Parts: sequence; structure tokens; C-alpha cells
Amino acid sequence: MLCSLLLLTAYSLQLTVSAQYGRPPQHQMPQGGKPEVLKKVGIEQRLNQQLPLELSFRDETGRSVRLGDYFKQGGKPVLLSLVYYECPMLCNQVLNGQVGMMEALAFKAGREYTALTVSFDPRELPELAARKRETYLRRYGRTADAEAGWHFLTGDEANIRRLTDAVGFQYVWDEGSKQFAHASAIMVVTPEGKLSHYFYGIEYSPKDVRLALVEASRGGIGSRVDQLLLYCYHYDPTTGKFAAIISMMRVAGLVTLLGIAALMWILWRRQKREREGGRWDESVNVGGAA
Repeated sequence: MLCSLLLLTAYSLQLTVSAQYGRPPQHQMPQGGKPEVLKKVGIEQRLNQQLPLELSFRDETGRSVRLGDYFKQGGKPVLLSLVYYECPMLCNQVLNGQVGMMEALAFKAGREYTALTVSFDPRELPELAARKRETYLRRYGRTADAEAGWHFLTGDEANIRRLTDAVGFQYVWDEGSKQFAHASAIMVVTPEGKLSHYFYGIEYSPKDVRLALVEASRGGIGSRVDQLLLYCYHYDPTTGKFAAIISMMRVAGLVTLLGIAALMWILWRRQKREREGGRWDESVNVGGAA
């Protein structure tokens, strides 16, 4: 009953969004299969894998930073996105979907979590990252927190490859279209730098991302209601969503609690009737004696 009420409340408060996918670079489709370039593209989940925090990048100001600078034991979870800033199509849709989700999310970047966007194109420079960041911070609007909470990085080929390999992000340069062919997703990483959740497509449910951030922080952020919702929801890595699935043990425990509560109510009602019946008998006897 408790979980049902919580689920109904959550569904009524959250806007349901469906995942969409951007079109890949155009090719003539070979008979019986997909273009060769797309066979090298995808995302292989590496749940619980430790990111190489020693990797070196440059932030939007051109300052040299370590990936580990954005992770801290007992700190904030990280929302990670991999794009390239001059992408003419899909990457902008990923960032548009991300900032739209962040706008709807009660948590604030820089306060409850850190947002980290990394370019996988080694030709891109911090000046380009700074312009991209300015565009999305302006749309996000919460600049007071996000100034310190959403960073756009660039790096060299070696460090980029180690990061994309670690998260299972597979992409390839397509000479025909002069673009990178790649998939679309954002990831939630624990404060210690371990991958915990993947969300696919270009639109991301604020409810699912909120629960992922709470779970990744191990209760470090979020309310008691979030903790109860996590009890009722289960993250499905195959779909990248939280599903309302309750295990048999949880159901059995809930049924037991409801049964005990019902039994106590029945006993209380019976005792109340007996007391009321005893007082009625006494009043009848007194009246008869008179």
C-alpha cells in the first residue's frame, strides 16, 4: 500500500518523457545490414567500473585539470556526458535534453551534484568549450550554483580514449560525412568515480535521474521520500530506467505489517465493544434495582 501510494504520487508529479535517438550520418544502407561505420558505434555498460581519475584534461578556462578533481570521497555524484562541441546534430540534442532535465530537476548542479561534459574530439580547444558552456549555463539559468558545478572539458587523444574506453563509449570518425558517428547517453558516477547508471537517448526523465543521483550518493543527497521511492523502484540497466518492481521479500514484509496492523485494529474494536457492553449491563442492573 505504501509503495503504491508513493508510486502514484511520483507519477502524478513527474512528466513522462520518451527516449528518442538522433539520426546517424547518412549512408546507403547495404542489403541485409547496417552501414559498416555504425557497426563500430555503441555504448557498452561498465557498471561499477572505476574511472581513471588520473587522466589530464583542460577546463573551459584552459587550466590543466585532473579528472579526479571533480570526484571526492563522500562528495557529490557526477552527471557525465560525452559529446563533441562542433557536432552538427546529435550532440546538441544530447545537451539540450540534459539541460532540459536539469531545469526540471529539483537538485542543483554545483550543490547536490556536479555536471561534467567532456569532448571526445581532440581537435577541440578550451575556447570552444567555454562558448558551449556559456550557451548552456545561460539556458540553465541557475548560474550562481552552476558556475562551479557544470564544467566543459577538452583533452588529447590518449586521455580521451582512456576515458571513453572506461565508460564503454564507442565512436568512430566517418570520412564520408566528415562527422563522428556515435551513440547518445548520459551517465551517473559515484563520488568515488565508479559508474552507476546509464540513461540512453536524447531525453532524460528527471525522476529517473534524481533517483540515480540519490542512489549514487548512497543517501548523501535527497529526502526521506527519495529513500522510500528507491525502496519501491529498481534500476534496470537494460533499459536505463527505474521500474516499479518490488521483490517478493518486500511484498511479504509489507503484507505481514498490514496483517499485524489489521489484527491490532480488530482486537481494539473487540475490546471497545466489550467495555461498552459492560457499561450498558451495569446501567440496566442499577435501573432495575431502583
